Amino acid sequence: MTREQITVLCLSLPGAREDIKWGGVQVFSVAGNKMFALFHLDRQDGLAFKVEDDLFLGFCDRPGIRPAPYLARAHWISMAAPYPMSDEELHTLLTRSHQLVVAKLPKRTRAGLLI
Repeated sequence: MTREQITVLCLSLPGAREDIKWGGVQVFSVAGNKMFALFHLDRQDGLAFKVEDDLFLGFCDRPGIRPAPYLARAHWISMAAPYPMSDEELHTLLTRSHQLVVAKLPKRTRAGLLI
């Protein structure tokens, strides 16, 4: 997937919005400020997103994927383009990242955001 395709996918998820923060990081978030994916625009379209806790170490063992700087403690992974996974897997993981963040929101906030 290209950066543009990933941007379209992330913004198509319920309640998602986009911001540019920290001097060049494209952040996708839900419910105001709860991040689920981001691009480091100055680092070869570096992509980072949240994965399930029990899958985190398995992803970090794969070539081209590493713990995301500053976000690894929250089980985020990072990779550079070209992304080391299929378009279908990346689509599934980005959607799952959105849902992992939504699941931690208060019940009244998550009502319209679940897929």
